[in-house]
Amino acid sequence: MKLVLFDIDGTLVDCGGQARRSFSEALLATVGSVGVLDTYDFSGKLDPRIVMELLLAMDMSREEAARTLPVVRDAYLQRLEQSLDAKRMRVLPGVGELLDALVARDDVALGLLTGNWERGGRIKLGRFDLNRYFPFGSFGDDGMDRSELPPIAIARAAQKHGREFTARDTVIVGDSLLDIACAHAHGIRCLAVATGKTDAAALAAENPEWLEDDLSKAVAHPAFARAG
Repeated sequence: MKLVLFDIDGTLVDCGGQARRSFSEALLATVGSVGVLDTYDFSGKLDPRIVMELLLAMDMSREEAARTLPVVRDAYLQRLEQSLDAKRMRVLPGVGELLDALVARDDVALGLLTGNWERGGRIKLGRFDLNRYFPFGSFGDDGMDRSELPPIAIARAAQKHGREFTARDTVIVGDSLLDIACAHAHGIRCLAVATGKTDAAALAAENPEWLEDDLSKAVAHPAFARAG
């Protein structure tokens, strides 16, 4: 059985910059400043790391930033739920067809591997009824670094499906350099897609097993080939 773990932002959906706006509003409401948010690169980073780095850049001590983080998180998630507008979002090319094809197979388990706090990721996917494809995953709630997430997702897949998954059984699909790095840190193959903020040349330099401009032709992609 193959385990396929999908990133969310830039891989499945594009939120049109709305999450950054919700972070901005949350930071202003809780600490009175957005700091370096306007130039900060979110790509591949876990939400708690994003907040910690933004707070530390405001010259907060690490201890104060750690205390402030859950306050910012709650304010962000509240604003994301209230204001995320599906009309300003889009499902990325090929995603719907690919998910329908994979979920129909009895040899594939689908999960998430995302830097979003789970509630935030579910809010984003929920705007297009995509949560139904992903009964489990690993999220920003589970650590600070993306490299921590693959073993957690694999363990949850085992719990859900009642069988063990190896790195060789697993594929990570993502749009950032950190998606590739976290996959390779655990001997997992990666399908990189240039639908996010990182261009194809930069992704190729990190040597993903597969690289595509988007997922529009991925239904028959070798990354998802049946075993044996």
